[in-house]
Amino acid sequence: MKKINLATKKLKVHQDQRGWLAEILRGEAVKGSFGQLLITVAKPGFTKGNHYHLRKREWYCVVGGRGELSVWSKDGKNKTKLQLSSEELMLVEMPKKYFHKITNNGDEDLVLVVYLSEPYNPDNPDTFYE
Repeated sequence: MKKINLATKKLKVHQDQRGWLAEILRGEAVKGSFGQLLITVAKPGFTKGNHYHLRKREWYCVVGGRGELSVWSKDGKNKTKLQLSSEELMLVEMPKKYFHKITNNGDEDLVLVVYLSEPYNPDNPDTFYE
C-alpha cells in the first residue's frame, strides 16, 4: 500500500494575553475567484466528509479540539491518516480525486476551518460520496 503525500503547512501563531491569531490563506495563495471559506463543528465521535472532488481544491485547518484525517484512493490501494489538533495548527490540502474525512477523536467539539476553491453550487456540487 502506498502512502498519500499530503501538502501541509505548519502555521505561525501570534499569541498574547488576549488570545491568538494564525494566518491560514492569503489572497496571492488562491488563484482566480476567492471560493468559499467556512467553519464546521463535529461533536466527539462524529465524522465529516467521506467524499471526493474532481475539480475543487480544499484545505482543512483544525482550530479547536482534535481529529483524525483520513485520505484514500478510490481503489483503496493508497491511504494515509494524519492527526490534527488545535495545539499544533496545520493547514492540509486535500488532493483531488481522493476520498477524505475527518473524525473527532477527542472529548470536545472539533472546530474545523475549511477553504474550498469554488463556492458550493447545488446544481453542480462536484462532491462524490463513497
